[in-house]
Amino acid sequence: MKQVKRREIVRAGTTVEQMVRAIADMIVTGALVPGERLDEISLASRFDVSRTPVREALRELGAMGLVGREPNRSAVVTNVTGAYLHSMFEAMAELEAICARLAAERMTVDERRALELEHHASLRLVHARAAEDYAAYNTEFHTQLYRGAHNDHIFELVTQTRARLAPFRRAQFRLPGRLSISFEEHDVIVAAILQADAQAASQAAYSHVATVSDASIVFAAP
Repeated sequence: MKQVKRREIVRAGTTVEQMVRAIADMIVTGALVPGERLDEISLASRFDVSRTPVREALRELGAMGLVGREPNRSAVVTNVTGAYLHSMFEAMAELEAICARLAAERMTVDERRALELEHHASLRLVHARAAEDYAAYNTEFHTQLYRGAHNDHIFELVTQTRARLAPFRRAQFRLPGRLSISFEEHDVIVAAILQADAQAASQAAYSHVATVSDASIVFAAP
């Protein structure tokens, strides 16, 4: 993974979700390096929590492929290779293409309108270079596509895959120009959905995730 200047784990709150996000972001950006031990007691002290939520956070990080653990041993940061990351993004691109195609066919008038309004509203985040806020909006944008597909099984599959890629998808917004590029790619997806053009929506969503994959690969190991 890409190496950056090392820094201490900050207290991001007391919830498991907050700890997972904080630790995952540090792993992806190289503040925590492959092979480094993640001691439960030390983490509990740094986040000012008991060891129980720390264990749960480490389990979730393990499910995301960012942490490995052997019985009776401390968890360690794993080595996420570029090849494995690419394979996950390849699956994600296919799933998102399906969702966009179905959304173009099945979204209600109200859903299309909400998608359009929120998309245009996100432009202010791009202009403000508000990477964290845009990352949060980006998650909501894609969730709207997943729900717009109106297929519960596909929704489950795509959200599970997204959860594993979430740290990398957030990290890409640290790169120069990614906010505006993301907005422009969203614009193509939204336009296709508003026109009920299923093929164009599918192609735009696939290309969008492929671009995200290329941007995120910088955070993986060779």
